[in-house]
Amino acid sequence: MKLLFYYLIFPGFIFASVIGLLTVWLDRKVSARVQWRQGPPWYQGFADIGKLLYKEVIIPEEAFGSGFIAAPLFGLASVVLAVTILCVSFFSMSEGFIGDIIVVWYLFAIPAIALIYIGSTSGNPLSSVGVSREIKLLLSYDLPMIIIIVMMASKAGSFSIQSIMDWQRINGSNISNWYGIISFAVAIFCIQAKLGRVPFDLPEAETELGSGILMELSGGVLAAYELSKAIMLFGLPMFLIILFWGKGIIGGILLYLLIMVLLILIKNTNPRVRIDHAMKYFWGWMSGAAILAGILAYFGV
Repeated sequence: MKLLFYYLIFPGFIFASVIGLLTVWLDRKVSARVQWRQGPPWYQGFADIGKLLYKEVIIPEEAFGSGFIAAPLFGLASVVLAVTILCVSFFSMSEGFIGDIIVVWYLFAIPAIALIYIGSTSGNPLSSVGVSREIKLLLSYDLPMIIIIVMMASKAGSFSIQSIMDWQRINGSNISNWYGIISFAVAIFCIQAKLGRVPFDLPEAETELGSGILMELSGGVLAAYELSKAIMLFGLPMFLIILFWGKGIIGGILLYLLIMVLLILIKNTNPRVRIDHAMKYFWGWMSGAAILAGILAYFGV
């Protein structure tokens, strides 16, 4: 019963959905004000999801019907589980398990895999281009981020979220060292790419591909994907807070807002990059910076 409460209400599906959709509103509102526009009302995200759920789901002839519908639901379930694990550990509601930090990162990858499956079976050539870009992007930002996660876990002596937070409580936040500052800068760009936000919105690329990988999504299928993305916009900054600060609730809220400001600034001050440039950027500069941070961490700098 307790587990069901965690997963469905707090800090599970309902809590994560509400906070995620409000964060989407914050993102859109701040972006609008930067561009001298009014922006949407606070309830716009909820209205958009409700409207999509009301609409018909159109399944392409080439697609496997049940898989086309089930894939985004698996993605939604995975991000809810990831956020639940993060929040349960952050609010000290339960002890974590060994390896949960790496599990959480790959739970956040399932929506992208679900999207790849949907785009691959849709039969739309523009969706296929989006699928190709999504696969390359997934493989690109994963490398530097895994280096950072392994490094932080090595400092704490465990992949457990609770152990990483406890280590920082005793020894100070990871961000207070040079290796933490460099790692955080790399992680911010990895998170931006994982969320599919400008300048790494290559799989959708509305001005080039007309929504690309999302082109054949409609109704409840699209609603499940958009809700997954909203929850990730809440969950991934939480992931960074645990990895680099491990602070309490009040500090966590302030740090969350700081990370959101950085993500919004990156989104509104950069043009979309080409996929080959994105791959070179993550496999080159970002991976190199992550390795440098690992070397500094080894020497305790």
